[in-house]
Amino acid sequence: MEVYLKNFDKKVSVNGGESLMNLWRANASAGAATPICAKVNNKTEPLCYQVFAPKQVEFIGVEHPSGRRVYVRSLSMMLYKAVTELYPGTELKICHSIAGGYLCKLQGVEVTAQVVSDLEAAMHSIAERDIEFVRHEELTRDVIEIFRRQGLADKVALFETIHELYTVYYTLDGLADSYYGPLAPSTGLVSTFALRPYHRGFLLMPPARANLSEPEQPVAHDKMYAAFRDYVDFNHIIGVSDVGSLNRSTLAGRSADLINVAEALHDKKIAAIADEIARRYAEGGARIVLIAGPSSSGKTTTAKRLSIYLMTNLLRPKMISLDDYFVNREATPRDIDGDYDFESLYALDLEQFNADLNALLEGREIDMPTYNFTLGKRQYLGNKLRLDPHDVLVIEGIHGLNPELTASIEERMKFRVYVSALTTLAIDDHNWVPTTDNRLLRRIVRDHKYRGTSALETIKRWPSVRRGEERWIFPYQENADVTFNSSLIFELAVMKPYADELLRNFPNDVPQYAEAYRLRKFLSYFIPIEINDIPPTSLLREFLGGSSFKY
Repeated sequence: MEVYLKNFDKKVSVNGGESLMNLWRANASAGAATPICAKVNNKTEPLCYQVFAPKQVEFIGVEHPSGRRVYVRSLSMMLYKAVTELYPGTELKICHSIAGGYLCKLQGVEVTAQVVSDLEAAMHSIAERDIEFVRHEELTRDVIEIFRRQGLADKVALFETIHELYTVYYTLDGLADSYYGPLAPSTGLVSTFALRPYHRGFLLMPPARANLSEPEQPVAHDKMYAAFRDYVDFNHIIGVSDVGSLNRSTLAGRSADLINVAEALHDKKIAAIADEIARRYAEGGARIVLIAGPSSSGKTTTAKRLSIYLMTNLLRPKMISLDDYFVNREATPRDIDGDYDFESLYALDLEQFNADLNALLEGREIDMPTYNFTLGKRQYLGNKLRLDPHDVLVIEGIHGLNPELTASIEERMKFRVYVSALTTLAIDDHNWVPTTDNRLLRRIVRDHKYRGTSALETIKRWPSVRRGEERWIFPYQENADVTFNSSLIFELAVMKPYADELLRNFPNDVPQYAEAYRLRKFLSYFIPIEINDIPPTSLLREFLGGSSFKY
């Protein structure tokens, strides 16, 4: 039989049973960098995968998003191994991506600079020993007992609730762990990393995207960390911090209570933001509220709910859409592919926008523009706007935290809100729920429901969206006066049936199939929660429908 090797654009004959690693070694040129995984028929697989039928194979390095995920998962298991070697019985929690790395906590050991240094040295030793990550697939009941003996109660809870017959797990020098994707062939291929102390824990720093031979450097995310910490404490109080405990809560019939408490927390946070805006307004500031955040973070619903709470503080919100200040289509900047870059700050008429804001703050009436997307031109249709006493401008858009957007506006007149779906729910102690995955699933469901866009088109577009976020949003998130965490601990369980249906019908002859398959695997850990108990004011309704707000 024949296997098509995409990297080499050739077909090779195989007898059956050959591993991907051996296929690479037999066909790669001398000195070529060893890949970390491969796509087999557009599905990410480890290099130990054996070929028994005709396949298309594409070898992948760490520079590829799928390869980077494999690298980070492998680092996570090496860290777990280092913790068990140095501090037996200590629980490791890899919580969330933040500050350019992954936040890690130890339970049972005080995290000092020396502890972090010792763990890093132990991980480098593991890398130098080039130990194989051994893949296993066994009856789930037997895997549960392995994890029970290792004291991994979180994994026991997860696998006891999802009822899979067989489970894949890995061993590293006899130590077992599980991940929702493949690992590298061996630790020798995962040698670039660093550990850095961070807020009573430490950061696991993967290779820098700009230079894969050096680890990422930490960046300041103190406000994001504070928002994350608040929700972790909330999770602890309600007794749900990972998917296993969420599933048990669902099976016990506690979903409605969980939804009510989580929604009440959102209300409390938004009310507190409105109270702070009102306080600053009374002191002569906060006439303009700027709400920013990445795609599908829930900016629009946050703006609408915040407007309600502003009214309870005797302030009248007046909404302005940044989209109405787009430059005419022919003046729009181009991206690296030559397409119009509508996410660029310079796709907006900054001069006119600032002139209008200053006129409003001075009490003058302005002509409000309306952008005609069909014609690609800004039009004036007779819409007038003036700020009267107790009026507050509410402006929602991705550039709200960028100082250049409102460069001519006095600082005290601005109040900035950053909205982020900062997911604090973990799959288990060593597998976190990426915020980007949460947002991507929201967008897949919303775009299909409201914009007629297929899951394939949304996933195709996502890398470009992420590039725009990295350039225009994330560098300014610490400029916020307050960070609002828009995630809801139950939301992935509610979204699962809707997203899974769209991903299940995904074509498998396109490169994006690997992403669809990965997302379905991720969602498979969740027991679905019915949508009926979600209130019409919930932020989640922005994506699933049934909202009492108009969008």
